[in-house]
Amino acid sequence: MTTAPITIRRATTQDAPAYARIMGDPEVMPNLLQLPYPGAEQWQTRLAEAGAPGKTDLLLVAERDGRVVGSAGLHPAAGLRRRHCALLGLSVASQAQRQGVGRALTAAMCDWADDWAQILRIELTVFTDNAAAIALYRGFGFEVEGTHRAYALRHGAYADVLAMARLHPSPPRLPNR
Repeated sequence: MTTAPITIRRATTQDAPAYARIMGDPEVMPNLLQLPYPGAEQWQTRLAEAGAPGKTDLLLVAERDGRVVGSAGLHPAAGLRRRHCALLGLSVASQAQRQGVGRALTAAMCDWADDWAQILRIELTVFTDNAAAIALYRGFGFEVEGTHRAYALRHGAYADVLAMARLHPSPPRLPNR
């Protein structure tokens, strides 16, 4: 059986129900820093705010057969001295995991950061027991920079996360004159 191709596009407010479905999936939500029972209205507001004029967040979705199967966000780090940094978040529907969706979304985010957004450093956190995500990120050049102990409450227990980051592999330079 062949799998339909993955299409990456910018997220819109019409994707809010898909965000709520994916982020609320009991197999997906524990690996995110989201809360259970997300509503489509909540996501519609968040998507509208992220797409407002002047915002530099990049929100993408992955579609297969016209259905949203994953999402990714690249968000600017706060503060003037960290304008070269962005924070990456990624979610893939449980039925679409290990099928190239996370890889396609991460590739799109890295390409955008490297080629268009003047981002030198992409940062993320990932739960220490999420081996598949850690392997995905390592494949794109992310390196573990440390462990945040008791970082987030998950299923009633504090869980550790890895802090990972990727530096632009070939930062832009001025042309020789």
